[in-house]
Amino acid sequence: MPPTPTAPRESQVPLVVDLDGTLIKTDLFWESFIRALKQNPLCIFAALFWWTRGRAFLKKKLAGRVTIKPATLPYNESFLKFLREQKNAGRKIILATASDFQIAMPVARHAGVFDEVLASDGETNLRSAAKLKLLTEKFGERGFDYAGNSSADLAVWGGAREAIVVNASPSLVKKASDRAKQGRAFEPDAGWSSALLRSLRPHQWVKNAIVFVPVIAAHKLNETSLLLRDGQAFLIFCLCASGVYLVNDLLDLDADRRHPAKKNRPFAAGDLPLQTGLILGPALLLAGLLLAVQLSWLFVGVVAVYLLLTTSYSWWVKRVALLDVFVLAGLYTIRLIAGHAATGIVYSSWLLMFSMFIFLSLALVKRYVELAGANEIESDKSAIAGRGYVAGDLEMVASLGTGSGYLAALVLALYVNSSQVTTLYAHPNLLLLICPLLLYWISRVWLLAHRGHMHDDPVVFALKDAGSYIVAALALFVLWLATGH
Repeated sequence: MPPTPTAPRESQVPLVVDLDGTLIKTDLFWESFIRALKQNPLCIFAALFWWTRGRAFLKKKLAGRVTIKPATLPYNESFLKFLREQKNAGRKIILATASDFQIAMPVARHAGVFDEVLASDGETNLRSAAKLKLLTEKFGERGFDYAGNSSADLAVWGGAREAIVVNASPSLVKKASDRAKQGRAFEPDAGWSSALLRSLRPHQWVKNAIVFVPVIAAHKLNETSLLLRDGQAFLIFCLCASGVYLVNDLLDLDADRRHPAKKNRPFAAGDLPLQTGLILGPALLLAGLLLAVQLSWLFVGVVAVYLLLTTSYSWWVKRVALLDVFVLAGLYTIRLIAGHAATGIVYSSWLLMFSMFIFLSLALVKRYVELAGANEIESDKSAIAGRGYVAGDLEMVASLGTGSGYLAALVLALYVNSSQVTTLYAHPNLLLLICPLLLYWISRVWLLAHRGHMHDDPVVFALKDAGSYIVAALALFVLWLATGH
């Protein structure tokens, strides 16, 4: 009698692993596309032409233009640990990906668990049915186990012995189990909706409340029409700010992944698909501009300048020492100008000067904290990645920041002695009491930054700091007394 055939042991069945979304949490095609755009925005037109020759050709051309460092990519660590266990058990592991071979091979080497790499080659896009065909030719029908993460992998699971699902929804796990024996399922680390909310930075919207300052300073809070216009301006800046944050995070992927805190941002950590930012970012900016048209063309011009500055900051200015903080401070002042443009309230030169100095100080705090915490610092002459500073610049940044904050207090003191004050306040001299409050707050902010107790964004710090609320309450009380109540 012939021997009864037995099922092969698991260690004898090759394990085929997808790359994008499975081994790593991101997608190398979109990583390549974003880096190419960052190098040259006009590359988008070349990409459209390459796409007409096929997706595989497009991937090959993009891969030849950019460099992706495998060590900085976000890996599915629990799944990678599983692969190492399988490798140690003597199992053959193959990387099969639709990404181009030029960028897939370095990632495979870095992971250190793969015996072979199968990838797109400029002619064949190794995805779905094409991947199944190649794997079946190599290993036979049901001759391999397959680990994937998306609906594009359903076709491959249809020809696999066992389906291993990584970083996917329960519904996809169910569909995969209908096509092959259900293997392990690795759940995603974070929900899509929570990651999207974090990327929009709603806590940063408080900065846009600056548009209400002209109405408050002019004592016109009782005019409903002005408040409604300011409310619309606030919404517009919230839309634009979130759109800018999305675009900026895409352009900052490499720098963020090297930063001890920013590496946890949704795009850098792979918690949110990069294509979400590519679509939603410009959509939010366009929505903001369309709403701005309803206010006035002057307001549209202010928003356009804001977007121009933020775009130039993301692409170039952030790498120029000092110019970066002046632009950051200018973005705050532009919000103030937008409040005037939305309401038609006459500009106050005192208010504009005060805003320039106080916001420059806060911008310098932000840069000081970032430089102090950068893990690239090794000596006073070591450069900070992605910035135009070296470690030895910290003392100079602190001096400029404290000086700028104290100048803001000086402008406030001079304003109290101006002719404009008497028309708005019954007891203008009482406003001088705000000066020591401002000096105390600025000094405390810089002291905490020096001690390493400051959040990398001073606005976020102020929202969570009890001392800041006490100072603000005392300042409002002084303003109330100065009005003659």
